[in-house]
Amino acid sequence: MSRRLELTVTSELAGVKVDTLLKRYMGLSGTVVRRVKWLEDGILVDGRRVNTRFCPEAGQVLSVRLSDPQRSSSVVPAPGPLDIVHEDADLIILNKPPGVSVHPGPGHFNDTLGNFLVDYYEKTGQEADFHPVHRLDRGTSGLIAAAKHPHAQEVLKNQLHTEHFRRVYLAVCEGVFADLAGRIDAPLGPRPGSLMEQMVRPDGKPARTRYQVLERWGGRSLVELELETGRTHQIRVHMAHIGHPLTGDFLYGVEDRLLIPRPALHSAQLSILHPITGERLEFSAPLPEDMARLRL
Repeated sequence: MSRRLELTVTSELAGVKVDTLLKRYMGLSGTVVRRVKWLEDGILVDGRRVNTRFCPEAGQVLSVRLSDPQRSSSVVPAPGPLDIVHEDADLIILNKPPGVSVHPGPGHFNDTLGNFLVDYYEKTGQEADFHPVHRLDRGTSGLIAAAKHPHAQEVLKNQLHTEHFRRVYLAVCEGVFADLAGRIDAPLGPRPGSLMEQMVRPDGKPARTRYQVLERWGGRSLVELELETGRTHQIRVHMAHIGHPLTGDFLYGVEDRLLIPRPALHSAQLSILHPITGERLEFSAPLPEDMARLRL
C-alpha cells in the first residue's frame, strides 16, 4: 500500500498550478516534487496522472505519492531485533541497544539498524525504505527516529537543532561535579592524526551542551544533557573537556569493559513534530541495565 498525501482543491485554490499546490500548500520540497513527478502514479488529480503545470478545478482531489515504489537505498535486508517505541505510516521510533550501528559501513554490512528495518518493512509488506533522520554512536543506546519516505525525512531533518526536535541524554560521568548545572560552549574539530577522535579546538565548529547533575554516588554522577548543536562525539568530548569523561569511554576516558563495555550514554527523551500532521510527539526510554548497574 503506497503512502499518499491528498489535498481537496477549494474555490480559492482553483486554477493554481499543481507545482505551487504541492510546494506551498502541501509542504513538499522541490527535490521531492522532482522525484515523484516521473512516477506513473506520482501526481494524480481525481486519479488521473497530471504534470506539475496542470491547474485543477474546485472540488478536485490532488494526490501525491510519498512512499518509494521501489527501495532506492542499497541497504541489504537482514533479520535483527527491533525495539519499536512508535510506528505510523510516516516514521518509526526505536530504542536502540548499545553495540548496534545505525548505518551500514565498513565491517558492518548486514548487522545495523538500517538492515533490520529494511528486513522488517519487507516482512510486514510495507512500502518503505531506510531514511535516517539523525544518528547515535554505535555504543550509545536509546531513542532514534527514522523516516519511511523522503518527504518525512526531509521535514524531520529540517527540525534538527531547533526547538521542534529535542533530544535529552543521560550519561554516567566520572567524578563529582562542582556545579550541579552548566553550559559548555567549546568548538570541536578532528584531532590531528586520528580517524575517529574529536577535540576542543579554537578553529573547530561551534558546539554547545547543557548539563544538569541528577544523582551522585561514590565517585560518579548521573547527568542529564541536552545538545544545542550536533557535532560528532559532542557529549563525550565536552564532558571529558571539563574533567568528567563518560564512564567506560575508551576514546576520551578510561575503558573498563568489566564495569561497562561502552561509553555510558543513553538517548532518554525525544520530542519531535510529526512530519505530516505537525502534532507534537514525545517519547522516553528508561535507563538501560548496564548503566543502572553503575549506581551500585
